[in-house]
Amino acid sequence: MSVLHLLGTAGEGGAETYFVDLVKALKRAGVPEACAIRGNTARETRLARAGVPVKVLRFGGPIDILTRPAAAGFASLQKTKVALAWMNRAARHTPRGPWARIGRLGGYYSLKYYRGFDHLVANTEDIAEWIVSQGWPAGKVSCIPNFAAAPPQAEAVDRASLATPPDVPLLLAMGRLHENKAHDVSLQALVQLPDAWLWIAGVGPLEAKLRGMAEALGVADRVRFLGWRTDASALYRTADVCIFPSRFEPLGNVVIQAWAHGLPVVAAASQGPGALIREGQDGLLVPIDDPDALAGGARRLLADQALRARFARAGAARVEAEFSEAAVVGQWKALFADFGGL
Repeated sequence: MSVLHLLGTAGEGGAETYFVDLVKALKRAGVPEACAIRGNTARETRLARAGVPVKVLRFGGPIDILTRPAAAGFASLQKTKVALAWMNRAARHTPRGPWARIGRLGGYYSLKYYRGFDHLVANTEDIAEWIVSQGWPAGKVSCIPNFAAAPPQAEAVDRASLATPPDVPLLLAMGRLHENKAHDVSLQALVQLPDAWLWIAGVGPLEAKLRGMAEALGVADRVRFLGWRTDASALYRTADVCIFPSRFEPLGNVVIQAWAHGLPVVAAASQGPGALIREGQDGLLVPIDDPDALAGGARRLLADQALRARFARAGAARVEAEFSEAAVVGQWKALFADFGGL
């Protein structure tokens, strides 16, 4: 009896990274699993190395009539008891069958894709409450947050390998190069931090625009666009401060990951970070779209080593209590057991 995870996106992003992280964590916890995913060679390799059976399907648009029956066949072959759909495209192609269908939502998605599903899982309390406000039965919604972990073997990056001086204050921004992530605000803030350097890790449609903006602001020589990275832990271990100015962020997994790595955070008070961070206790919150405030928060953390250390301790405690792998996997296992999936 297994859990079948379905992921219909081909790109790389926070949700896709966490998909693999959770599948591997459940595997370590003894959960029998399989995955039906859209083609992505790197993801296929990571799942195969974890010993998880993988079926690559098209997960196309409305005229794709082949993915759903192919997924049903694979589900039957794997003796599926729970089909877990990650986001809308996967939900649209998740077949009915002698298995429970659960949707995992990391945002305020249209619930039309989840009609007939047995249960929905939100990764924040706010999303769970929103789902109920849309008319979904409260008894068929759970909140299970993302977990964060810092691999003990992850070492800091050699700054010289990214043409960065060894002793400069280093800011780290993680996330897709998309309007929602507000990397433009980080670049504007960097103007006010003349001694600091900025690493931006992520890919997306705004790369050329952001590079041009860095040139126009006169900070291009202190910015490194790192592209898509598979060594996020090493980046967190290298930086001095994590900046997270997202305009729209339902969760803010970057905040949790920074805490897990002992990296202090200054974030815009969008929904996810605003709910996660306890201002002045385990991080700093600044207004959305306010480069002056973001620069001020970063400057405060860079100047106060004791404050950085206090935030690091508080963040680590939050992860241990609320966002550890063991705690989150335990919640998933309990949910799967409710539907006969274990």
